[in-house]
Amino acid sequence: MDGSEGRRSAASQTGPPARSGRGRLFAAYAAVGGLALIALAAVLVLSSGSVERGNPHINLDSGITNGIAPDSRVGIEPPDLADRSLLQAARAAGCKLRLRLPDEGHEHIPANAPEPRYRTNPPTSGDHVEEQQADGAYRETPPPVSVVHSLEHGRLTIQYRPDLSERAQLELIGLFDTMYGGTLLFPNSELPYRVAATTWTNLIGCGSLRGAAALSAIAAFGRSTWGKFGGEPVIGLTPAAPTPATA
Repeated sequence: MDGSEGRRSAASQTGPPARSGRGRLFAAYAAVGGLALIALAAVLVLSSGSVERGNPHINLDSGITNGIAPDSRVGIEPPDLADRSLLQAARAAGCKLRLRLPDEGHEHIPANAPEPRYRTNPPTSGDHVEEQQADGAYRETPPPVSVVHSLEHGRLTIQYRPDLSERAQLELIGLFDTMYGGTLLFPNSELPYRVAATTWTNLIGCGSLRGAAALSAIAAFGRSTWGKFGGEPVIGLTPAAPTPATA
């Protein structure tokens, strides 16, 4: 075999492996790029609405938020609630009903003044600051001095212990969604009840949330007392918003 044949033979033996190595390298790049595109697509899908957000119904026409974060969780739609009188509904749910409590005052106090010593827990009347707490659902407890002013203007509050189960909290949000006009919903770690609702000089407190029975009791409390106490008009309502009076 002469020199030229040897060189051709060597080239024929070494050429293909070199091309094969480049091919494997390109294939590896393509595979990595494909995986990156798949990962990017997955991130886009997960960030484009997989977590549903509810409406906290914050109504700034009715007051201020005091910097309290809204509760945007999606509630559980309540079942058909029994149409009972307030006394019957409270008894069925095992809730304590306190109506027409003493009126503790209506004076406006400075925003930096010490908080009055309210005689009920949660407060149901008394002196308060100039600004109302805005209607809506909140993640934390608003200042009582602002909430009491909201009560003076006929509002309803629904309050619950923060350690209430997640499902029970979502059930309360679902109920709130049916009556958010002139209503506030928020946790309160100082509650002596698991769940409570207040209007001016009125209170219902429940030691447990017995599903539909407790929801019915809160709804009946709202129908019976919302907008009827406090001596001030229910102003700043969201147009066409459902209220406790019609829930």
